[in-house]
Amino acid sequence: MLGWLFDATLTIAGHDILWREIVGNAFGLASAIGGMRRQVWAWPVGIVGNVLLFTVFLGGVFDTPQAKDLYGQAGRQVFFILVSVYGWVRWRQARADGRAHGDAHAAAVVPHWAGPRGWVLIGTVAVVGTVVFAQIFRALDSYGPWADAWIFTGSFLATYGMARGWIEFWLIWIAVDAVGVPLLFKAGYYPSAVLYIVYAAVVLWGFVVWWRQRDRNPDAVKDLPEQPLLLAE
Repeated sequence: MLGWLFDATLTIAGHDILWREIVGNAFGLASAIGGMRRQVWAWPVGIVGNVLLFTVFLGGVFDTPQAKDLYGQAGRQVFFILVSVYGWVRWRQARADGRAHGDAHAAAVVPHWAGPRGWVLIGTVAVVGTVVFAQIFRALDSYGPWADAWIFTGSFLATYGMARGWIEFWLIWIAVDAVGVPLLFKAGYYPSAVLYIVYAAVVLWGFVVWWRQRDRNPDAVKDLPEQPLLLAE
């Protein structure tokens, strides 16, 4: 039964599509919506989708219909899980702290701009990460190594930015989607490509929502403790 569920496919327009790719992306979309609403449950829901998609993008290993290995796409699922655990803990603590101070409806995070130090971190990681991982993915014979390297690096930055409450993380997702849609269509991962388009609409709306929340709470971020920019806080 488990083997059948793992290999179950749906044929659309002559293309065999794994159900776990559809389900994994559905969990990812739910996580994005939860993140826009600043709900803690967005993190564990996203982790479930990451686990499913990890198996999908190692097509040669898990014998998917596409049979293509996108190491960047698969590898970023691992990073998603690691950063999601960090974000899950961080948001739970922030909400608990707010409630401990008498705010029964405390949000898990206060949206704010990353600021000069954050922008330096984002720019540096984006450039260095893309160049380094492009060489690694090329050596591994990954499909579309440069595009895959940016998607990998940008996805890590966006997830980390969401955990930190940086409004810029939505803009990073837009840049990831702009590269991811054509790559995934070309590689034959059609549900993921279509969902990237849906993500783009959710991301644009999420950016507006978080921007408005920041405008409504211009002084809230001043009360946040100073945090180092490293992931291992």
